[in-house]
Formats: sequence, structure tokens, C-alpha cells
Amino acid sequence: MENFDSEKMAYDKAKKKAKEIRSFYFNLTCYCVVIPILIVINLVFVPQFHWFWFSMLGWGTGLLCHGMAAFGYNPFLGRNWEEKKLKQFMEEEKQKQHYYNQKYK
Repeated sequence: MENFDSEKMAYDKAKKKAKEIRSFYFNLTCYCVVIPILIVINLVFVPQFHWFWFSMLGWGTGLLCHGMAAFGYNPFLGRNWEEKKLKQFMEEEKQKQHYYNQKYK
């Protein structure tokens, strides 16, 4: 039963990660389509002031953060910090269960 639960957790985690990556690529595609359109609109109607830079830099920053999250890159905590923490919490929970089972038997 425990093996089935761990497989289901792994499957759910992989499914969530695939969804995040798909979302990132959709956002990247929209960025690559919309930003050139904004540049053309800006240069045709108001060539004196290049306001498209604000959109490009703001959305680009958000896209960069989204990509880092989708691919699991975290410059502050390392690549696998979440998995390590989950394993630590699971191990602590197993130890508590073992302790309670021994104490109340």
C-alpha cells in the first residue's frame, strides 16, 4: 500500500511539473508574438517615445522567474532543496509513527 502511495505521489508531482513547464512555454510563445506587435504599434504611432521597453522588460522579468520556477532553478536554495526537505519531513513523520506505535503497543 505504501509503495502505491509513493508512486501516486511521484506521478502527481511529475504531472504538476509537466503542467508548469507547458504553462511556461505557452507564456514564452505569447511573449514572442505580442512583444513584436507592441514594438510595431509603438514605432508606427508614437516613434518619439519607446514605451514598448517597459512591457518587454516587465513581462520578460516575469517570464524569467516563471522559467526558473518551472525548471526548478533556485539560485538561493539550490536545485533539489524542496525534495530534500520533503524527504526530511517524511522521515521525521515515520520516526514519530514508529515512536507512537512502540509507546502505545
